[in-house]
Amino acid sequence: MRVDARGLMFEVRAGGPPDGEAVLLLHGFPQHSGEWDDVVPALHAAGLRTYALDQRGYSPDARPAAVDAYRIPELVADVVAVLDALGLDAVHLVGHDWGAVVAWAVAAAHPERVRTLTAVSVPHPAAMAHALATEQKARSSYMALFRKPGTAERVLLAFHAAALRKMLGSVGDASRVARYADPMREPGALTAALNWYRAMSRSDLAGVGPVEVPTTYVWSDRDVAIGRTAAEACAANVTGDYRFVALPGVSHWIPDTAPGPLAEAILARATATA
Repeated sequence: MRVDARGLMFEVRAGGPPDGEAVLLLHGFPQHSGEWDDVVPALHAAGLRTYALDQRGYSPDARPAAVDAYRIPELVADVVAVLDALGLDAVHLVGHDWGAVVAWAVAAAHPERVRTLTAVSVPHPAAMAHALATEQKARSSYMALFRKPGTAERVLLAFHAAALRKMLGSVGDASRVARYADPMREPGALTAALNWYRAMSRSDLAGVGPVEVPTTYVWSDRDVAIGRTAAEACAANVTGDYRFVALPGVSHWIPDTAPGPLAEAILARATATA
Protein backbone atom coordinates (compact mmCIF):
# COMPACT_ATOMS: atom_id res chain seq x y z
CA MET A 1 0.00 0.00 0.00
CA ARG A 2 1.01 3.64 -0.47
CA VAL A 3 0.65 6.23 2.28
CA ASP A 4 0.63 9.98 1.63
CA ALA A 5 2.36 11.77 4.52
CA ARG A 6 4.04 15.19 4.68
CA GLY A 7 3.70 15.59 0.92
CA LEU A 8 5.64 12.38 0.29
CA MET A 9 4.40 8.97 -0.80
CA PHE A 10 5.62 6.07 1.34
CA GLU A 11 5.46 2.39 0.47
CA VAL A 12 4.10 0.25 3.32
CA ARG A 13 3.72 -3.53 3.52
CA ALA A 14 0.68 -4.31 5.65
CA GLY A 15 -0.36 -7.73 6.92
CA GLY A 16 -1.98 -9.69 9.70
CA PRO A 17 -5.43 -9.48 11.28
CA PRO A 18 -7.03 -6.10 10.49
CA ASP A 19 -8.27 -5.80 14.08
CA GLY A 20 -4.97 -6.77 15.71
CA GLU A 21 -2.80 -4.43 17.75
CA ALA A 22 -0.54 -2.54 15.36
CA VAL A 23 3.20 -3.05 14.97
CA LEU A 24 5.24 -0.54 12.93
CA LEU A 25 8.51 -1.95 11.57
CA LEU A 26 11.40 0.30 10.52
CA HIS A 27 14.22 -1.10 8.38
CA GLY A 28 17.91 -0.21 8.30
CA PHE A 29 20.66 0.54 5.78
CA PRO A 30 20.90 -0.54 2.99
CA GLN A 31 17.76 -2.62 3.18
CA HIS A 32 14.03 -1.99 2.88
CA SER A 33 10.77 -3.19 4.41
CA GLY A 34 11.35 -6.66 2.96
CA GLU A 35 13.85 -7.38 5.72
CA TRP A 36 10.88 -8.12 7.98
CA ASP A 37 9.32 -10.76 5.72
CA ASP A 38 10.58 -13.70 7.80
CA VAL A 39 9.63 -12.03 11.10
CA VAL A 40 6.03 -11.00 10.48
CA PRO A 41 4.41 -14.45 10.05
CA ALA A 42 4.92 -15.19 13.76
CA LEU A 43 3.53 -11.77 14.67
CA HIS A 44 0.47 -12.34 12.48
CA ALA A 45 -0.08 -15.78 14.00
CA ALA A 46 -0.11 -14.11 17.42
CA GLY A 47 -2.86 -11.74 16.28
CA LEU A 48 -0.81 -8.63 15.56
CA ARG A 49 -1.28 -6.34 12.56
CA THR A 50 2.02 -5.26 10.98
CA TYR A 51 3.04 -2.26 8.90
CA ALA A 52 6.55 -2.38 7.43
CA LEU A 53 7.54 1.06 6.17
CA ASP A 54 9.96 1.92 3.37
CA GLN A 55 11.37 5.03 4.97
CA ARG A 56 12.43 8.40 3.54
CA GLY A 57 14.87 7.89 0.68
CA TYR A 58 13.92 4.24 0.25
CA SER A 59 10.39 4.84 -1.03
CA PRO A 60 11.03 6.19 -4.56
CA ASP A 61 8.37 8.89 -4.17
CA ALA A 62 9.70 9.98 -0.76
CA ARG A 63 13.22 10.86 -1.86
CA PRO A 64 14.03 14.57 -1.39
CA ALA A 65 17.37 15.78 -2.74
CA ALA A 66 18.64 17.93 0.13
CA VAL A 67 20.91 16.26 2.68
CA ASP A 68 19.26 18.19 5.53
CA ALA A 69 15.98 16.50 4.62
CA TYR A 70 17.37 13.32 6.19
CA ARG A 71 18.06 14.67 9.67
CA ILE A 72 16.68 12.65 12.57
CA PRO A 73 13.86 15.12 13.36
CA GLU A 74 12.61 14.73 9.77
CA LEU A 75 12.69 10.94 10.03
CA VAL A 76 10.80 11.08 13.31
CA ALA A 77 8.20 13.42 11.83
CA ASP A 78 7.71 10.94 8.97
CA VAL A 79 6.85 8.15 11.40
CA VAL A 80 4.35 10.29 13.28
CA ALA A 81 2.75 11.44 10.02
CA VAL A 82 2.50 7.88 8.72
CA LEU A 83 0.82 6.80 11.95
CA ASP A 84 -1.63 9.67 11.55
CA ALA A 85 -2.32 8.72 7.93
CA LEU A 86 -2.93 5.10 8.94
CA GLY A 87 -5.24 6.18 11.76
CA LEU A 88 -3.03 4.61 14.43
CA ASP A 89 -2.93 6.32 17.81
CA ALA A 90 -0.15 4.12 19.20
CA VAL A 91 1.86 1.11 18.03
CA HIS A 92 4.37 -1.47 19.10
CA LEU A 93 7.44 0.08 17.45
CA VAL A 94 10.28 -2.07 16.10
CA GLY A 95 13.41 -0.78 14.38
CA HIS A 96 16.61 -2.35 13.08
CA ASP A 97 19.90 -0.54 12.42
CA TRP A 98 19.06 3.03 11.31
CA GLY A 99 15.44 2.09 11.88
CA ALA A 100 16.37 1.52 15.51
CA VAL A 101 17.84 5.03 15.74
CA VAL A 102 14.55 6.45 14.45
CA ALA A 103 12.58 4.21 16.79
CA TRP A 104 14.58 5.36 19.82
CA ALA A 105 13.98 8.98 18.82
CA VAL A 106 10.24 8.48 18.25
CA ALA A 107 9.83 6.69 21.58
CA ALA A 108 11.73 9.45 23.41
CA ALA A 109 9.91 12.36 21.77
CA HIS A 110 6.43 10.84 21.36
CA PRO A 111 5.91 8.22 24.07
CA GLU A 112 2.16 8.59 23.70
CA ARG A 113 2.43 7.05 20.21
CA VAL A 114 4.50 4.04 21.32
CA ARG A 115 3.01 1.13 23.28
CA THR A 116 6.31 -0.73 23.39
CA LEU A 117 9.72 -0.40 21.74
CA THR A 118 11.90 -3.19 20.40
CA ALA A 119 15.21 -1.81 19.15
CA VAL A 120 17.37 -4.20 17.14
CA SER A 121 21.15 -4.01 16.75
CA VAL A 122 21.67 -0.28 17.34
CA PRO A 123 21.39 0.94 20.95
CA HIS A 124 20.21 4.30 22.23
CA PRO A 125 22.34 7.12 20.73
CA ALA A 126 23.66 8.06 24.17
CA ALA A 127 24.95 4.51 24.62
CA MET A 128 26.73 4.77 21.28
CA ALA A 129 28.29 8.08 22.34
CA HIS A 130 29.49 6.48 25.58
CA ALA A 131 31.08 3.55 23.73
CA LEU A 132 32.81 5.72 21.12
CA ALA A 133 35.48 6.45 23.71
CA THR A 134 36.47 2.78 23.59
CA GLU A 135 35.90 -0.07 21.14
CA GLN A 136 33.06 1.53 19.21
CA LYS A 137 35.25 4.15 17.51
CA ALA A 138 36.94 1.53 15.32
CA ARG A 139 33.68 -0.29 14.67
CA SER A 140 32.06 2.93 13.41
CA SER A 141 34.97 4.03 11.20
CA TYR A 142 33.09 3.02 8.03
CA MET A 143 30.83 6.05 8.52
CA ALA A 144 33.64 8.36 7.42
CA LEU A 145 33.43 6.89 3.92
CA PHE A 146 29.64 6.93 3.86
CA ARG A 147 29.62 10.66 4.61
CA LYS A 148 31.71 11.53 1.52
CA PRO A 149 29.35 12.53 -1.33
CA GLY A 150 30.21 10.88 -4.61
CA THR A 151 33.14 8.92 -3.22
CA ALA A 152 30.98 6.53 -1.22
CA GLU A 153 28.69 5.92 -4.18
CA ARG A 154 31.65 5.15 -6.46
CA VAL A 155 33.24 2.77 -3.98
CA LEU A 156 30.05 0.91 -3.08
CA LEU A 157 28.64 0.64 -6.60
CA ALA A 158 31.83 -0.16 -8.54
CA PHE A 159 31.99 -3.51 -10.33
CA HIS A 160 28.26 -4.19 -10.09
CA ALA A 161 28.13 -3.04 -6.44
CA ALA A 162 30.79 -5.52 -5.33
CA ALA A 163 31.62 -3.63 -2.12
CA LEU A 164 27.96 -3.24 -1.21
CA ARG A 165 27.37 -6.92 -1.82
CA LYS A 166 30.38 -7.81 0.33
CA MET A 167 29.04 -5.65 3.14
CA LEU A 168 25.75 -7.59 2.92
CA GLY A 169 27.54 -10.93 2.66
CA SER A 170 26.39 -12.36 5.98
CA VAL A 171 22.75 -11.44 5.36
CA GLY A 172 22.18 -14.75 3.58
CA ASP A 173 22.62 -16.39 0.20
CA ALA A 174 23.31 -14.58 -3.08
CA SER A 175 19.63 -14.04 -3.84
CA ARG A 176 19.06 -12.36 -0.48
CA VAL A 177 22.10 -10.15 -0.97
CA ALA A 178 20.80 -9.17 -4.41
CA ARG A 179 17.39 -8.42 -2.94
CA TYR A 180 18.92 -5.53 -1.01
CA ALA A 181 21.85 -4.55 -3.23
CA ASP A 182 19.98 -4.31 -6.53
CA PRO A 183 17.52 -1.56 -5.45
CA MET A 184 20.50 0.52 -4.29
CA ARG A 185 21.78 0.54 -7.89
CA GLU A 186 18.73 2.46 -9.09
CA PRO A 187 19.45 6.15 -9.87
CA GLY A 188 19.48 8.22 -6.71
CA ALA A 189 18.67 5.36 -4.34
CA LEU A 190 22.07 4.88 -2.72
CA THR A 191 22.66 8.62 -2.39
CA ALA A 192 19.34 9.00 -0.57
CA ALA A 193 20.21 6.12 1.76
CA LEU A 194 23.69 7.54 2.45
CA ASN A 195 22.18 10.95 3.15
CA TRP A 196 21.01 9.54 6.48
CA TYR A 197 24.70 9.35 7.46
CA ARG A 198 25.53 12.71 5.90
CA ALA A 199 22.72 14.47 7.74
CA MET A 200 23.64 12.89 11.06
CA SER A 201 24.83 15.41 13.66
CA ARG A 202 25.96 15.25 17.26
CA SER A 203 23.26 17.69 18.26
CA ASP A 204 20.49 15.59 16.73
CA LEU A 205 21.81 12.43 18.37
CA ALA A 206 22.24 14.20 21.70
CA GLY A 207 18.67 15.41 21.41
CA VAL A 208 17.33 11.87 21.80
CA GLY A 209 16.36 11.73 25.46
CA PRO A 210 15.66 8.84 27.82
CA VAL A 211 12.92 6.41 26.83
CA GLU A 212 10.08 5.82 29.27
CA VAL A 213 8.08 3.21 27.35
CA PRO A 214 8.57 -0.55 27.94
CA THR A 215 11.64 -1.44 25.89
CA THR A 216 13.55 -4.46 24.66
CA TYR A 217 16.97 -4.11 23.06
CA VAL A 218 18.10 -7.04 20.90
CA TRP A 219 21.83 -7.35 20.13
CA SER A 220 23.93 -10.06 18.49
CA ASP A 221 27.48 -10.87 19.54
CA ARG A 222 28.80 -11.24 15.98
CA ASP A 223 27.70 -7.75 14.98
CA VAL A 224 30.82 -6.14 13.53
CA ALA A 225 29.25 -2.67 13.78
CA ILE A 226 28.05 -2.69 17.41
CA GLY A 227 30.19 -3.92 20.30
CA ARG A 228 29.20 -5.14 23.75
CA THR A 229 30.19 -1.88 25.45
CA ALA A 230 27.58 0.07 23.51
CA ALA A 231 25.03 -2.71 23.92
CA GLU A 232 25.38 -2.89 27.70
CA ALA A 233 25.33 0.91 28.06
CA CYS A 234 21.85 0.99 26.57
CA ALA A 235 20.04 0.21 29.83
CA ALA A 236 21.03 3.52 31.40
CA ASN A 237 18.92 5.36 28.84
CA VAL A 238 15.59 3.61 29.49
CA THR A 239 13.50 4.60 32.48
CA GLY A 240 10.66 2.20 31.68
CA ASP A 241 10.70 -1.59 31.97
CA TYR A 242 13.81 -2.80 30.12
CA ARG A 243 15.03 -6.11 28.75
CA PHE A 244 18.33 -6.88 27.04
CA VAL A 245 18.27 -9.86 24.68
CA ALA A 246 21.67 -11.06 23.42
CA LEU A 247 21.71 -13.49 20.49
CA PRO A 248 24.90 -15.59 20.37
CA GLY A 249 26.49 -16.45 17.05
CA VAL A 250 24.29 -14.05 15.05
CA SER A 251 25.51 -11.29 12.72
CA HIS A 252 24.24 -7.71 12.42
CA TRP A 253 21.44 -8.78 10.07
CA ILE A 254 19.19 -10.14 12.81
CA PRO A 255 15.80 -9.92 11.00
CA ASP A 256 17.23 -11.99 8.13
CA THR A 257 19.40 -14.49 9.99
CA ALA A 258 17.51 -14.93 13.28
CA PRO A 259 13.86 -14.08 12.52
CA GLY A 260 12.50 -16.64 14.97
CA PRO A 261 14.31 -15.41 18.09
CA LEU A 262 13.63 -11.81 17.06
CA ALA A 263 9.92 -12.47 16.66
CA GLU A 264 9.92 -14.11 20.09
CA ALA A 265 11.53 -11.00 21.62
CA ILE A 266 9.02 -8.70 19.92
CA LEU A 267 6.08 -10.84 21.05
CA ALA A 268 7.39 -11.13 24.60
CA ARG A 269 7.59 -7.36 24.81
CA ALA A 270 4.26 -6.67 23.10
CA THR A 271 2.24 -9.26 25.00
CA ALA A 272 3.75 -8.35 28.38
CA THR A 273 1.88 -5.06 28.20
CA ALA A 274 -1.19 -6.20 26.30
